[in-house]
Amino acid sequence: MTAPAVLFDAPGPRTIARHRLYTIIAGVALVAVLAFVVWRLYDRGQLEYAKWEAFLTPKYISALLLDGVLVTMKMALSAVLGAVVFGLVLGAGKLSDHASVRWLSWAVVEFFRAVPVLMLMIFIFFAYGISRGDSGAYWSVVIALMLYNGAVLAEVFRAGVLAVPSGQAEAAYAIGMRKSQVMNIILLPQAVKIMLPAIISQCVVALKDTSLGYAVAAPGLTKVGQSIYQGFGNQVPTVIVLAVLYILINLALTTIATWVQKRFVGEKKVLEVSMVGKTDAGSGLSV
Repeated sequence: MTAPAVLFDAPGPRTIARHRLYTIIAGVALVAVLAFVVWRLYDRGQLEYAKWEAFLTPKYISALLLDGVLVTMKMALSAVLGAVVFGLVLGAGKLSDHASVRWLSWAVVEFFRAVPVLMLMIFIFFAYGISRGDSGAYWSVVIALMLYNGAVLAEVFRAGVLAVPSGQAEAAYAIGMRKSQVMNIILLPQAVKIMLPAIISQCVVALKDTSLGYAVAAPGLTKVGQSIYQGFGNQVPTVIVLAVLYILINLALTTIATWVQKRFVGEKKVLEVSMVGKTDAGSGLSV
């Protein structure tokens, strides 16, 4: 007997008919909303060819893919690599036997988890990148995302190590291994399997947060989109195309994450750590 059959009574004919009616009503409502949106776009002239011409022109398609998607993914990759290293250091610090190291790591983690990414990005830009042109804006985004996501990943690493059964470490200490050996040889390899889905989820968040680079004129999809709608006056079509590109990239990452989770972890439930896989409330974006 399946779990749902144990928890709930099997629906009868009247319940099934009611559910079908709800499905039809919801479907009709959804189609009506989509039709209204399309009609409003048509009524405002947003479906005219001139508005979409840029996205059918090879020059602009190339700019979107090379200067937009590729640069955005490079920013996200740089930020994630830095965040993993930063998170490992802070995660190890929070597990330290020395109270001063443990409290310092806790303070750094809580600070960067609490500060909104957008504010952090703007602060770094005015403190470091404003005189360095595109490269300054690029690295302002990377550093801000590295600090924020590194602080979140520190909790992932700490929780992953603590999730390994304590008997594993006790057995290692019993045969004379040092703490560093226990961590590197016994705990970390097992913890990585537990942490992997949460780390990949945070990578998706980092990728989406690169769009905040718009505030500091950082290169990437949002900047390419800005140059397109300033030339064609097509803000709405540009936003739609950028949203579709972000969705496609995130769908690809989600597919990879699902495959990795099944291949290396073999569990459907990811490690539950506060704020992992969620955007910063101050960013104004949702997952």
